[in-house]
Amino acid sequence: MTTPLITREELRAAIEAGGVTVVDALGGDYYAKQHLPGAIPLIEADVAAQAARLLPDRGAAIVTYCSNIACPNSERVAQRLLALGYTNVRKYREGIEDWTAAGLATE
Repeated sequence: MTTPLITREELRAAIEAGGVTVVDALGGDYYAKQHLPGAIPLIEADVAAQAARLLPDRGAAIVTYCSNIACPNSERVAQRLLALGYTNVRKYREGIEDWTAAGLATE
């Protein structure tokens, strides 16, 4: 089962409303350089160890993203979260390259 998708506009609205936790699946230097507003870094290798602390509400709206459509990280992190019992996980497939190309702000 693939992770349900969210569009750039849906994600932008959710971030502005404060109704979503955004997960940067790139981590490391990529996260340090730039990330979506309010995003937290969580890479696939760390999901099992850190998800419960970083994402305590398994029913909360969570969106994963990475660099672009070709990047598999966001799907891998989303699948790990779903396997741990998270119930409202979506993926911003186009990633940060699409976000910045649209002129939207990063941190």
